[in-house]
Amino acid sequence: MTPATTEIDLYDDVVLRSLRVEDAAALAEAYRVNSEHLAPFEPIRSNDFRTESGQRTEIAALIASREAGTALPLVLAHGSRIVGRVTLSGIVRGAFQSGNLGYWIDQRYADRGLMTAAVNEISRLAANELQLHRIQAGTLVDNVASQTVLRKCGFVEFGLAPEYLLIAGRWQDHRLFQRILEP
Repeated sequence: MTPATTEIDLYDDVVLRSLRVEDAAALAEAYRVNSEHLAPFEPIRSNDFRTESGQRTEIAALIASREAGTALPLVLAHGSRIVGRVTLSGIVRGAFQSGNLGYWIDQRYADRGLMTAAVNEISRLAANELQLHRIQAGTLVDNVASQTVLRKCGFVEFGLAPEYLLIAGRWQDHRLFQRILEP
């Protein structure tokens, strides 16, 4: 089940909307502009990742996951510029009814409340349209900004995962957060 219409006005002329194939060039540019900003929080990326071709490949995989019902990839867009991404991935049905939340924002758009608004909206979509029971997110232990967003959006910390993800070239510990959703 995929939300029928996913284009939500956040504010400051920024919208949260479904990822599209035609976003490849703008997304590649966003990753290039923010490569230093994002590097401490992401896996080491190939040079191809920041190209239009690389993003077309990424987008195709995400759209296939969306169509399979295992992901909900969204972007924050300001006109034709992509200024962030919010994705529910690893959606599992059955007794679990859960998904994993990941997000980033362009450094020029940080500290405006946009990501808090976006996380609240994807949480609403997860509850009301995807009918999930919970979503979870992991942050690097020292990523206070991301932890603040999660807490503002009703997430609670439920654990510490040692050497959880390979980020910036090394296995790093993460604080784990979850939000139990109510439709």
